[in-house]
Amino acid sequence: MDTVLNFASEVNASMLEVADDPRTLFLGQSVAYDGARIHASLEGVPNDKRLEMPVIEDFQLGFSIGLALAGVLPICIYPRIDFMLLAMNQLVNHLDRIEEMGDFRPKVIVRTTVGATKPFNAGPQHTGNYVEPIRAMLRHVSVVELREAKHVRPAYRAALKGPHSFLFVENPC
Repeated sequence: MDTVLNFASEVNASMLEVADDPRTLFLGQSVAYDGARIHASLEGVPNDKRLEMPVIEDFQLGFSIGLALAGVLPICIYPRIDFMLLAMNQLVNHLDRIEEMGDFRPKVIVRTTVGATKPFNAGPQHTGNYVEPIRAMLRHVSVVELREAKHVRPAYRAALKGPHSFLFVENPC
């Protein structure tokens, strides 16, 4: 359990660092209002940097891409990677391929988690891990599976500094 707690504190510290960037806006489900475990990772992030989204996953990422094209750095949050599957059209056909269609370079940081199976199993619709199939589909969005606390802050710092989009899948050991 200490590993998970340390991981959670590193994610929260990373989100506070990300929130310090004036371009960032956190959006998704359980961002402004508690409803999933991911909400706690935003403790200390100012409320004016949070935008609660309806459960319309495809729209959420499409909206994030639009914000990015306007100069905002969206942190697009899905409580589970299973839910993010509904946004694959936006991820693969739009965010990942848009730079091949013209002089567009939207930058979005997508955050999601793999649901835990211990101490309680969240069930088959909440515990999938689709990192490798998603990685195989993407050409320009970096896919990073975060499994150890020591990798969390350096990964998010790199995403802030880097020129392209990232998908982070938080999956602590």
